[in-house]
Amino acid sequence: MDILETIVASKRKEIEPFKIKSPISRFEKEGFFWEIGNRSLVQQLLIPGSTGIIAEFKRKSPSKGWFKTKEQEVEPVVRAYNQSAAGISVLTDEPFFGGDLDDLIQTKVVTDIPVLRKDFIIDQWQIAEAKAFGADVILLIAACLSPEEVKQFATYAKSIGLESILEIHNEEELGHCCDEVSMLGVNNRNLKTFEVDINTSLNLISKIPAEKPAIAESGISSTGAIVTLRQAGFRGFLIGENFMKETDPGKAFETFVASLKDETD
Repeated sequence: MDILETIVASKRKEIEPFKIKSPISRFEKEGFFWEIGNRSLVQQLLIPGSTGIIAEFKRKSPSKGWFKTKEQEVEPVVRAYNQSAAGISVLTDEPFFGGDLDDLIQTKVVTDIPVLRKDFIIDQWQIAEAKAFGADVILLIAACLSPEEVKQFATYAKSIGLESILEIHNEEELGHCCDEVSMLGVNNRNLKTFEVDINTSLNLISKIPAEKPAIAESGISSTGAIVTLRQAGFRGFLIGENFMKETDPGKAFETFVASLKDETD
């Protein structure tokens, strides 16, 4: 199996026992499910002058290993992100990315911008879980879902006040897009090989429906890349590794944003 197939197979085994212990009906009665209104990432991306950056808190990756161990607290990093980012992405997969739902909760309570739960969603149960633990946005990966599943999951997310990003990697996966999807992300990282090519985004932008804010994901390590992607039509830029690999991710983010403003003013 390739990396994505391995992760998805692991995820199916991981969630089955939890679905029995905590059914959707339980999530609907606790946590953040109905207590806090949704923060809209769509609106944040469309605000004039927005950096468009969706800054990610990610502890490790299958290809690069650990960036930050569990000793790294999420709060100081996401507080720094909160100052200038359009949104914050929190990777909650534990086996392959070292994340957990506590990172999501802590991010929600110390920030006031939209929070994306980034994980491998293969079941509606995970969407209810995301809402209960504080997410405003979920990620739906076309490479591991059918078009019918994307529509079902995006519809359910919308019904409980969540926005959704449909992540694609090629033109064929554009066929998964539907009205219920809020945004469309292009991942420059091939999830089968983990190779990165920013031209993946540039080659697909003209084919993305104009009414869906476009987000470029992965492989963005320079302000020049954002300028190029923005000129091509992208409104959002998901960046994680570029900050998390540094000793102080929050400071690295602040320096990056300052450089971006200098370049675009």
